[in-house]
Amino acid sequence: MKIFDTLQQIQDFVGQGEVMSDSLTVTQDQINQFAQATGDQQWIHVDPERAKEGPFGTTIAHGFLTLSLLPAFFATAFKIQNVRMGVNYGLNKVRFTAPVPVNSRLRARLSLKACEAIDNNGVQLTWLVNVEREGSDKPVCVAESLTRLYV
Repeated sequence: MKIFDTLQQIQDFVGQGEVMSDSLTVTQDQINQFAQATGDQQWIHVDPERAKEGPFGTTIAHGFLTLSLLPAFFATAFKIQNVRMGVNYGLNKVRFTAPVPVNSRLRARLSLKACEAIDNNGVQLTWLVNVEREGSDKPVCVAESLTRLYV
């Protein structure tokens, strides 16, 4: 886990490398709960028997479920000290580039693209996020995530 003690350390990290999250496993229970919460009950996500005959041979996670894991990835990839508050500000671009079969292990590779001063003594961070699936050389999700920090 990368630890930033000051906003200047974050600014200095722009374009200087990447941080990696811990891995997590996407279970059928998570997929089912996400389907229940969002109303997206497509068989490819929630019907393991039917999905066996589908294009992936098993159920797959919703793309938006994969995207919703970003806070968990961020929490294990880096920590920013001496910040009063951080908020998710949104996304610039998101692509779901490969399926996430049930029981896949995922992790995120994060690169800081920008750190810009904003009002109220804050900064806006632009992270390039590549969510990777263990055993695959192709990312399952590529996103540009915006966060705002206030000191």
